[in-house]
Amino acid sequence: MKKSHIACLACSTALAGSALGCAPATAAGPMTRLVRPGGSIQKAVDAAKPGDTVLLSAGTYRESIRVTTSGLTLRGMGPNTVIEPAAGPASNACAKAGNGICVEGKAGHPVDDTTVTALTLSGFAKNGLWSSWTDRLTVRQVTAEKNKQWGIAQERSTRGVFLDNTARDNGDAGLFLANMVSTEGGAIDTRGAVIARNRLQGNRVGVTVRRLRDLTVTGNDITGNCAAVFVVGDENSPRGGALTVSDNTIHKNNKFCPKTARLPFLQGSGIVLTGAESTLVTRNTITDNAGTSPLSGGVVLFKSMVGVPNERNQISGNTLLHNTPADLVNADPGKGNTFLANSCRASKPAGLC
Repeated sequence: MKKSHIACLACSTALAGSALGCAPATAAGPMTRLVRPGGSIQKAVDAAKPGDTVLLSAGTYRESIRVTTSGLTLRGMGPNTVIEPAAGPASNACAKAGNGICVEGKAGHPVDDTTVTALTLSGFAKNGLWSSWTDRLTVRQVTAEKNKQWGIAQERSTRGVFLDNTARDNGDAGLFLANMVSTEGGAIDTRGAVIARNRLQGNRVGVTVRRLRDLTVTGNDITGNCAAVFVVGDENSPRGGALTVSDNTIHKNNKFCPKTARLPFLQGSGIVLTGAESTLVTRNTITDNAGTSPLSGGVVLFKSMVGVPNERNQISGNTLLHNTPADLVNADPGKGNTFLANSCRASKPAGLC
């Protein structure tokens, strides 16, 4: 740890009556700003400069935080650093939207190289963590639970890294990445976004990737959701796809979720591709996903809700067992989709295994 960081923490400890740590003796380099329960995270974030760390002690904080500074690290001390909704009136735009943490840039001016790590976001009316117009955002070791919509969500962004998070019991997707949420448009090239080693449980959908290209969903453990992974495209150009879903463990996603305006009821869905192109689904282990929804099965290809077929997707080298109605389901008239070297017992139509 840098001397300036040590100086700041030592000073913060000495100020027993203060919830917010002090500045280091020299402001020449990055500094750490310590916040204790009862102090304002937002004030520390607003005072921080690029390169600074806002460090949250263990405990419960009741507020929403809006981050617009590049190069900032917002770090807790693990799952016992808990951020929950404030009881009073909304204090900023993030709180008014019903979110826990918002990382927000603007068109042409993204928030770059910001990190949120080692904390819990629980019980927000909309999303645990929301980000828009970011580049190289890292979200790591964050627990997002019991939020009404998405656990961790991002739009209009590039090169995001979502690593070692837990998203459970959220109203919609545990992890949700999209081109744009409120408007229509073609897929965004994420320039290599990564969703890896996350634990996703008890959500409507574990991971939803909507109208995006060039990213990887890999090494995640996804169980107890209504559906594990959705890759969504549509008629817009460019199409969603050109991404990889690999090496995930997907098992017993048998929670029941009622139908919505755009989707039938969900239960027992492993990996679902709707209206996607040129997606590689490989080396996943997909077991014991069972249901009677049109989207039930181990790997399911289904035309999009606006009737766009999947095209040129490759499903290869996966291990599938005890998925119902079948391990592989191709309910799509799309062209160029291939099923190669998968270990499975049953398919619809027959002959895909």
